[in-house]
Amino acid sequence: MTLFNIRKRGSSMALAIALATGSAVVATAVFPAEAHAQRKKKKNKGGGEYSQEFIAAFQPLNEALTQEGVDAAAYKPQLEALVPLANSPDEKNNAGILIYNTAVKLNDQPLQLTGMELMLASGKTDIAQVGRFNFIAYQLANAQQDFPKARKFLQEAINRNFTTDTISLSDLRIAMAESYFSGNEFVEGLAFLKQAIEAQKASGVAVDEQWYRRGLTVAYNNKIVPQVYEFAGMWIADYPSPANWRDVVNLTRNLNQFEAPQTLDLLRLSRAAGALNDKQDYILYVESADARRLPKEVKEIIEEAYAKNAVSRDDIYVADALTTANGRIASDRADLPALERDADASSAQLRTVMAAANAFYSYGDYAKAARFYEKALGMPGVDAGEALNRLGMAQVGLGDYAAAQETFAKVEGPRAPIATIWAAYAAEKAGPASDGPSLGELMSASN
Repeated sequence: MTLFNIRKRGSSMALAIALATGSAVVATAVFPAEAHAQRKKKKNKGGGEYSQEFIAAFQPLNEALTQEGVDAAAYKPQLEALVPLANSPDEKNNAGILIYNTAVKLNDQPLQLTGMELMLASGKTDIAQVGRFNFIAYQLANAQQDFPKARKFLQEAINRNFTTDTISLSDLRIAMAESYFSGNEFVEGLAFLKQAIEAQKASGVAVDEQWYRRGLTVAYNNKIVPQVYEFAGMWIADYPSPANWRDVVNLTRNLNQFEAPQTLDLLRLSRAAGALNDKQDYILYVESADARRLPKEVKEIIEEAYAKNAVSRDDIYVADALTTANGRIASDRADLPALERDADASSAQLRTVMAAANAFYSYGDYAKAARFYEKALGMPGVDAGEALNRLGMAQVGLGDYAAAQETFAKVEGPRAPIATIWAAYAAEKAGPASDGPSLGELMSASN
């Protein structure tokens, strides 16, 4: 089996933004001279109030740390002790500035975050800088793997429309999804990424293929269903290609244990989408179809494999299958009228009706195949998943893509993943003018 493999294209999904904290100070502490003479006041009052405890701790520390050549590291315990004393907005702002600027010099990221949190909590930050400060706080928290805290700051940066020449809103959205993934919150991250994709489209901006690939890879690697099919559907809708269809088909095979009839229908889709080119896939197709049951289809698939040089004519198994197919086609075709007559009879058994439907599908007579699949659906004991799945395939063959999508949406059970990606193919064939459900809806509806 060909394994599903997200091929690397373009740049990495990781947000490549240097930590924006390491050079200039963010501000200068502004501590009014009259604060020295203030009497002890209640804390947390706002305005320009400072408690005597805060003044006593802050003033000498501020003076010492502004001296040339000072050993800032020696004052770290005093900086940490200053934090619980900072209660009013002005106290938090001044303490935060002093702590942050000193921590920058020390390259102490945890201490930097403490200072930045104090400044943001003070409400005194220049409104034009709030977005940037939240982004810096996000980076610092993210570096410490405190992902919930990091996301809180990042969301505020997004809310403030923070951007730079090198950081776009799209970058921030991807960073948010990656934060969830880093914290092993995969379902939440996929939900955010889906929302980001929808927001990107709503703004008229093309969605980078890597966004889909990232979501698909996370969902696939962690076996998160139905999200894996949802992202596959969204991806294939915007970036349909034989290579991408091959990945979608292969991930569906890898995530499920299919029997031969189910595998056959998946490989039929791969062939229809132009994604069939691997030797082992062709051989699996031949095995699943069985030259004794579907000789014409087996003959066609082997000849296609030979024409593409995907399978060597020296392969004994394939050559034997072709010999069997060639020897049965004439009699098999000659039996079709009698099979049709028997399947049309009011006394026809389910086995006969399904045999007729499968035979006519294999010969490309999709109208008759659809008629017999529909008849089978009304009979006791029918495998509804198989009959519906193949009815939808016959409708695709007839070009009735809207009906096919409706049929595929009814498939439940083991065949649901196969039906969902067949539905995606039907939607692609219908084109953007289709009034049917979106690919994302189709890919999740049956799961």
